[in-house]
Amino acid sequence: MLKQKILVVDDLESIRDLLHDAFLKEGFEVYTAESSEEALPIIYRENIQVHFYDLHLPGMNGIELCRAVRKKRPVDLIFAMTGHPSIYALVECREAGFDDYFIKPFDLRIIIENTKRAFETIKRWKRQ
Repeated sequence: MLKQKILVVDDLESIRDLLHDAFLKEGFEVYTAESSEEALPIIYRENIQVHFYDLHLPGMNGIELCRAVRKKRPVDLIFAMTGHPSIYALVECREAGFDDYFIKPFDLRIIIENTKRAFETIKRWKRQ
């Protein structure tokens, strides 16, 4: 069975550490990056399947990162994270190809549940 790999991209170290530790505790293989530019090589090298991107990143933002990744990895599940929610941001996220949208501060239980569901979906899709 393939390892269940997650990437968390956030410029805040506290968010990266929080999610890294929570996912690790659940048995996932976790990678972190503080920018899109740092994330892209990890995504392609490590065959990441589930992604969490902050929308407000330095350089290439989370929306742009999602669009770039979707072109090469259309089946991956990608989740947006933001501390600045708006209906405009939500619509832009959906148009960019995000699968879901989480508002900070978020409930870790909901993040973990959605992540487990994402890997179940990927497993089901690969049986096709």
